[in-house]
Order: sequence, then C-alpha cells, then structure tokens
Amino acid sequence: MVLKLKDLGKAVLETEYAVRGPIVARAQELERAGREIVYCNIGNPQALKQKPLTYLRQVLALCEYPELANGTAREMFPRDVHETAQTILSGSKHGIGAYSESKGIRVVREAVADFIKRRDGVPTDPELIYLTDGASKGVQTILRMVIADDNDGVMIPIPQYPLYSATLTLYGSKQVGYYLDEAHDWKLSRMMLEESIREAKSKGIRVRAICVINPGNPTGSVLDADNIEMVIRFAKDHNLAIIADEVYQENVYKPGDKFVSFAKVLHGLKEKEVSLFSFHSCSKGFLGECGHRGGYFEVRNVPQDVVDQITKLQSVSLCSNVPGQVVTYLMVKPPKEGDPSYPTYKKERDTILDALKLRAQVLMNGLNKVEGIQCNEVTGAMYAFPKITLPKEKTDAEYCMALLESKGICVVPGTGFGQFPGTSHFRITILPPTDKIEKVVKDIGDFHREFCKK
Repeated sequence: MVLKLKDLGKAVLETEYAVRGPIVARAQELERAGREIVYCNIGNPQALKQKPLTYLRQVLALCEYPELANGTAREMFPRDVHETAQTILSGSKHGIGAYSESKGIRVVREAVADFIKRRDGVPTDPELIYLTDGASKGVQTILRMVIADDNDGVMIPIPQYPLYSATLTLYGSKQVGYYLDEAHDWKLSRMMLEESIREAKSKGIRVRAICVINPGNPTGSVLDADNIEMVIRFAKDHNLAIIADEVYQENVYKPGDKFVSFAKVLHGLKEKEVSLFSFHSCSKGFLGECGHRGGYFEVRNVPQDVVDQITKLQSVSLCSNVPGQVVTYLMVKPPKEGDPSYPTYKKERDTILDALKLRAQVLMNGLNKVEGIQCNEVTGAMYAFPKITLPKEKTDAEYCMALLESKGICVVPGTGFGQFPGTSHFRITILPPTDKIEKVVKDIGDFHREFCKK
C-alpha cells in the first residue's frame, strides 16, 4: 500500500503550526537560492547568533566524554565544572547514554525541586516533577490527560502559542479561546474569561482546563500576582485544572515587573481544590538551548492515582533525552557566588539579558514610529505582536509573505496565533543581534509604507 493524503485522518490534516508554516518554507527556498533571510519567526536564540554559556557546554562535554577529566580538560576547566559533572554522572548511575527512569534522573528532579523552593518559598516534591523533551512534550502529555472525549474543551489565550491549538486539534478536542486585553497590556480579564466559558457551555462543551502563558507568547506581557490570583479563583469556581506555561520566567525586562509563579500564588491562597501543572524549559530564558530539548513540569493538587497515570504516559517513551536532563540540571542549579565559574557565568547571563532588554525597546520604539503599526511594550518573553493597519481586503498572511519577498524578513501572521476579529498582527522575535534588529525595524517601516501605498 502507498499511503496517500486521502488515507490520513481528519485531525492530522487539520492540524496547523504557524511558526513553521508556508512562509517559513518559502524563506528556506529563498535562502537556498542565495537570499539572506532574517528568521524572526521562532524563538531560536543560538540560530540568531546567541553564544552558548561556557559553564553549560563545559559540563556537558565532561558528561558526554568523562575521559576528558583526566585529559585536556583537567586543568582547562574550573573545579566546579568537574564537581558538577561528577554529581550528574554519579546520579545517572550508567552515564548519559543509558535510559533514565521515566520521570527523569532523580538528582536532576531534586535540583528542580530545590529551584522551585528557592524561587517560591513553597514545599516541593521531586516525585511530582517530570523531566521532558522541552516544555512541549510535557504540555502534550497533560493535554492528553485532561481530554477524556471529543466533547471536552480547553481554554487557551487568544493570541496563543500554536502548540496549544495544534495539539488540541490533533487530539480531537475543542479549543475554547479567551481574548487577552490588548488595550491594557494584554492582561487577562475575568469578564472575558466568563464570557468565553459561558459561550462554550452553551454549545455543550465540557471545559476541563485553562492554559495561561506567562510571560506571554506572542504578546510579550507579564502577569502580576493579582491577575494570577484571579485566574486561580476562576478555575476553582468552574472546576478547571490550570496549565501554566512559564518557560519565559527569566525574560522580564520592565523595571518593577517580576515573574510570579502560579505555584507561589496557589500556595499562598492555601488552595487545595485546583490542580496545577507548571512548565519550564531550557530553550528560552538566557540559555537558549533549544536543540537540547530539556524541560520539566511540576504537578500540584493531583491525587496519587492520577499521578500514576501521568507516569504511565511518560513511560511509553521510556524517558526524555538524558543530555536534555543534564541541561535542565544546569538551568536550575547554576554556579553560585564564590564558585570559580561564577564570574564568567554571571557576565554571559547579564550580557544576554541586557541585550534582550535593549532590543525589546528598539523594536517597540521603532515600530511605533511607523504610521499604521501599533506595538505594545515588550515587558517579557522574546516577542512582540504588533497590530497593523492594512489596505482593504489585504490579509496579514499576504503582508508577511510580501515582507519576506521584499526584505528577506521572516515573521508569522497573526492569524496563526489568533486575534480579535477585525484586527491584523504579526509576531516577531527580539532575538537578532542589536544592529540587525535596528535594520529589521527600518526595513519593516519602509516596507509597510510601500505596501499600504500600493
């Protein structure tokens, strides 16, 4: 049998993932033909010239090839690098080429638990932490858990990261979108949440969970503790689980803003009747280790028999990739002040975050100078989601494709993320080097004026 398109299931055919859609495919064609393309479509820091952290790569080198410890790396690598690699290798028992237990290496999960406890001041159980291939695999596991049949729905923000819409389509679930308030820095509104769930219930949809992305992708917004508390109370009132995507928690740029976790607010409320699933990843923050596919999720307020089912699902894939587990350890347990590696680590970390903060300002300020483009302040994450005024009967997809053909800039149309009816947007990263982001902003301005003039 030759498998044909007509043989595929409806869910597969209807699944879309905008950040690697037709515009990106065309960008790759142009690049192969010799065009220089600036890929602003996806949060892939090292593909846009961000250098890996020295400490991280040194520890990885020793974990992958322990013989280096008695060779060239013996004097070249600082003492704490050797000690960390030895701790990880001892905890893995059989090295990082062997399977780990399904939840992940115990010593890594203990490090994650310590990280959460330090961050939030809340008790954390390593047995309720699962190491995953990036945050995406963990999100897919939990969505699979909460969806019992094709009449179940999950609330997702609009605009949202297409992982959620794509996975819900693939699983045959209902997407229940709730709008973020663009006029008020993309904050969540209880009124909008209530309106969304009321409409879903009127259609006979059983809503099981609410997803929240904080800091926001694609919006670049950061929620405060009051907004998070509102979501928790809403979830309790409507018997929903919470899926908290917190992978950009290191990316907060506005003075006075800070990342607040759902776990911390949930614990402060002494809330025991809302299940919480929180996600973090090595791909974002200042590590940018997308290719190593490391991450974790933590489970709170979930009965043991349900935890056992999560473990069963994780065991179907045996375990997450072990080098990614190592990177997760290094993310949550970096060098501390006084360690030989700390000065270099701190300098590299601060340089990356300072550059991202500057680029966020450059992008926002530059785009807001263009008539017909309105960009909210990028206070967190790695993206902006500017609103664009287009000529009649033109779409944001046509706009983004024309921008690619004209200027070699690859961005994603707002339709791929969802947007308020009657509006048009595109998502763009702040990751290109500062001199390049300045040119990107200028080129978008020139293109926008010409596109609207035509």
